[in-house]
Amino acid sequence: MYRFLFSSKWLGYLLLAAIFATGCVFLGRWQMDRRAETLAEIQRVTSNYSATPISFPEARDQFRQLDPAREWTQVELRGSYDAAGQRIVRNRPLNGQPGYEVVVPFRLASGETVVIDRGWLPIGNNNPGRPDSVPAPPSGQVTAVVRLKHGEPSLQRGAPEGQLASIDLPAYSAELGYPLLTGAYGQLASETPPAAEMPQPFPMPSVEEGTHLSYSLQWFAFGILMFVGFGYAARQQARNAALDAEDAEATGAAGDHGHAAAAARRRPAAARKRKRATAEEEEDAILDAQGY
Repeated sequence: MYRFLFSSKWLGYLLLAAIFATGCVFLGRWQMDRRAETLAEIQRVTSNYSATPISFPEARDQFRQLDPAREWTQVELRGSYDAAGQRIVRNRPLNGQPGYEVVVPFRLASGETVVIDRGWLPIGNNNPGRPDSVPAPPSGQVTAVVRLKHGEPSLQRGAPEGQLASIDLPAYSAELGYPLLTGAYGQLASETPPAAEMPQPFPMPSVEEGTHLSYSLQWFAFGILMFVGFGYAARQQARNAALDAEDAEATGAAGDHGHAAAAARRRPAAARKRKRATAEEEEDAILDAQGY
């Protein structure tokens, strides 16, 4: 009944179903990998974001090469800002609004310098391509609590004077003309004494898992449904073939009856209708019956 499945057409259908299902499995696994990354980020945020700050000596190695598991760790720094080295970073949206981030070198008592991202500023209304004003960092000795963040890659594009295309720490160091610790920078959580005017602080990163799990399950379901559809189509094909065979058999039986009727019509009229007797033959038959 299902011998047609071995035909080239149905084997082609099966191959297409297998290719489609493989693609669905690949996309489902990709969504699962993204979910795993999201869960790891959520774990880092919940573990490190509000934990007790550690000292700079404890975090020195992280500023040289940040362990992904230590991202968002709070570090307490003591030193002073290099206001002359302040830059704004272009194209930094926040809550759907375009804007900038303000980065400033922070020179520690040890003589080492790290970068602190002090916050976000909206696009200016008076100066196209720049914020209306950039708050200056506090002068003198400052105690800053920052959260560790990875530096960013170079975007291979320029920026106007006083601006950066990304927080590319080696490029920033080259522009300043003195060394920075380039393994990580700090996103400002608080500073003492506070500045008279501050950029907008950053919100806490989202700890929502998102839709990766539901999307992955949908892709796996699509892959399974492709084979379900193939099986249903094969069943319908077999059913239709069986009905065609029954119709052919019924047509053959009706054809035999038709042949018999046609043969009867072809018989000679003398065989189908008895010849009528003459008057003389009828009289002879009557006399024979009376014994004469």
